[in-house]
Amino acid sequence: AALHLPLLPGSAPRPVLKQGQPLDRDTPARAKHQRRVAGSPEQEASVELAVWLEPSRSAQLVEIENLLANDNQDLIGDFSKPHLLPTVEGTDPSLKYISPGTLAAVLTGHFSSSIESTIVVDCRSPYEFEGGHVKGAVNLPLQRDVEEFLLEQPIVPLDASKRVIIIFHCEFSIERGPKMCKFLRERDRCCHEYPQ
Repeated sequence: AALHLPLLPGSAPRPVLKQGQPLDRDTPARAKHQRRVAGSPEQEASVELAVWLEPSRSAQLVEIENLLANDNQDLIGDFSKPHLLPTVEGTDPSLKYISPGTLAAVLTGHFSSSIESTIVVDCRSPYEFEGGHVKGAVNLPLQRDVEEFLLEQPIVPLDASKRVIIIFHCEFSIERGPKMCKFLRERDRCCHEYPQ
């Protein structure tokens, strides 16, 4: 069986509307439409005036709806660029996973034109790590280890055109690896205004 590895940065799942699919009933555009239909003529005029007075806000809503209408699940957590590595389905839908073959490709330099450095975090216990591990991996079995290693002195690329990627795994990447990945994302979002 293939070992699936969670990949950070990832993004929390969000509803993605396919083209032609109706908007949710509580989106701003739908709510305005419902108020216009259901309201009195005075309310209708005030809603029309508000839209007319705030064209940039209306444009922002249209832009947001357009982004949601496109299938952007291949974008990284801050929506600034697509995932660099091919992803596969994993046990936690809020995380992105890679295959063992993709990890091997990363470690043998197949993505070196886009990746400045790769941090493979082995979340298993020290005795498991000592029994065998991915070459170059760091053993961070405890949450405080992850905070100390990855948050106190964040590793940033020297070349802005390249990326630093972090890959978490454990024995089968079902429990400890995904849990640690989510912990890091949570702690990072507590320290920084999302999506920074």
